[in-house]
Amino acid sequence: MESKRQQKVARQIQKDLSDIFQKEGRTWFDNAFITVTIVRMSPDLSVARVYLSFLAVKNKGLVLEQIQERSKQIRQLLGQRVRHQLRIVPEVHFYLDDTAEYAAKMDSLFAGLTIPPAPKEDEDQL
Repeated sequence: MESKRQQKVARQIQKDLSDIFQKEGRTWFDNAFITVTIVRMSPDLSVARVYLSFLAVKNKGLVLEQIQERSKQIRQLLGQRVRHQLRIVPEVHFYLDDTAEYAAKMDSLFAGLTIPPAPKEDEDQL
């Protein structure tokens, strides 16, 4: 369970990283639409685990690698935005958020299920 402070810092970092990806991400990552879905903070607020979702991208792993290569630049831009709110600019770790793909896969599995009707004997016993 995250503390209120962790939640507030995570929301601020999510907002600021979203702005950074919206402004800088278009040129850095070949017009990829990057969404910051979740930010999880460590208890001492020194590490931020950032989960990203991509649209209009063919190779998500490649874009994630490019983001990890530019993590120092992204952290520097983040530091310029949060320097008055935080004492330490957190170290940023980026992860791929695949929950949307997982949900779509589960929906397709459920849609493909064929559930036979209950036998009449079972209905009479109820």
